[in-house]
Amino acid sequence: MIAGIPMRRDALVTGRFINRILLAAAVFASMVATPGAGADTRVISPPGVRLVGPYSPGVFAGDFLYVSGQGGRNGDGQLPDTIEGQVRQALLNLKAIVEAGGLTLEHVVYSQVYLTDMAHHDVMDRVWREFFPAAPPARAVVGVYRLPTDIAVEINAVAYRDLGRRQPIRPAGTPASLSWSPAILAGNRLFLSGSLGADLATGRVPDDPAAQVQLALDNMRLTLAAAGMDFRHMVFVNPYLTGAASRQMNAIYARHFEFGNTPARATITVTSLPGGNTIQFTGVAIADLVLRRAFRPKNMRPSATASPCVMADDTYYCSAKGPFTPGPAEGPDHLQGIWASTVEAQVRQSMRNLLDGLEEAGLTLASVVSASVYLDDMNDVARMNRVYAQYFPSSPPSRTTVAQVAPADRGPRNDDTFPGLEQISLVAVRDAR
Repeated sequence: MIAGIPMRRDALVTGRFINRILLAAAVFASMVATPGAGADTRVISPPGVRLVGPYSPGVFAGDFLYVSGQGGRNGDGQLPDTIEGQVRQALLNLKAIVEAGGLTLEHVVYSQVYLTDMAHHDVMDRVWREFFPAAPPARAVVGVYRLPTDIAVEINAVAYRDLGRRQPIRPAGTPASLSWSPAILAGNRLFLSGSLGADLATGRVPDDPAAQVQLALDNMRLTLAAAGMDFRHMVFVNPYLTGAASRQMNAIYARHFEFGNTPARATITVTSLPGGNTIQFTGVAIADLVLRRAFRPKNMRPSATASPCVMADDTYYCSAKGPFTPGPAEGPDHLQGIWASTVEAQVRQSMRNLLDGLEEAGLTLASVVSASVYLDDMNDVARMNRVYAQYFPSSPPSRTTVAQVAPADRGPRNDDTFPGLEQISLVAVRDAR
């Protein structure tokens, strides 16, 4: 008997069972960072790159390269007059960072494309095909209100070093003409394209927003199954939803995951999605469940919809955190709220909340390799940057910054609380720095 578990009689099965128990124990022990055990990390910055904020163009962590959101301005800060020119320049900027890391665009496994006007989708897609003519990466396309420096498109990416372990995943019935792969398996990591609430073959969107949510999850399930996985393997999910999305989204979503062991999540309301959809799910999964573990700070309650952070092998995916002040874990909801009115104070509280999640796994802000910042008002970017930079004084992570919807009313709410002006999600790597 091992730890109270009766042994199987079959010798081969017994050996495999023991090995799995030992592997699980070793992985569990390694979940808390130990010096020298993590991935090698280096900042990637092509010559002539002009930064407009406290972020690195790219960060290599182990076998993965995280590329900051790239806009359509060239090295001199000039912006093309057309959306086609902006998309091409954004992809050229991305290509330069990937190549500075010793890779090619073939190594890109995942990308998010942000457009300020979804009417530009087809132009973007046509240019995209020029850069990714074969085995394209997984991709999610999102319509947002505003981007930094008034660009019309921003494109980020994740690249993977080993082409021999890069495998496109395409469920049966997926149209062959797609300009993106439904998913890319990169080693033990699966990057999933945006899963929309539309029929895979026809693109038809149900009239009922709740049916769209279920169909989007069904489509995601098909992609996971094509890779030999299911919802248990998910470590991070981005639900993108428009203002017309179903108010039942959380309830429908929660039925697909184990309470308290859900993926990390960044739920972002956006201005538009491709094809008039109201919901899109995209995210990351890990092939071996032994390498997956959810973490929850003691001041956070278990949730039916999101774990604060989830470890996938050596990579830690943290849910988007806003500037709420946590109340007692078992206390009433009204004890939690946003008690700061300025973006500077709110960024500090968000970083404190994110640090709670990092510290639960023995990590620090120095472990962060990639961040996404969602601003209520892009006019706040300089004020946000000033505070954000204090938390990453050297070799900051890669970053994507968007204002996803029009600015909200900033007046106080009940009990002198205020609306959130920003959210931040993080990806960290154990002993990355």
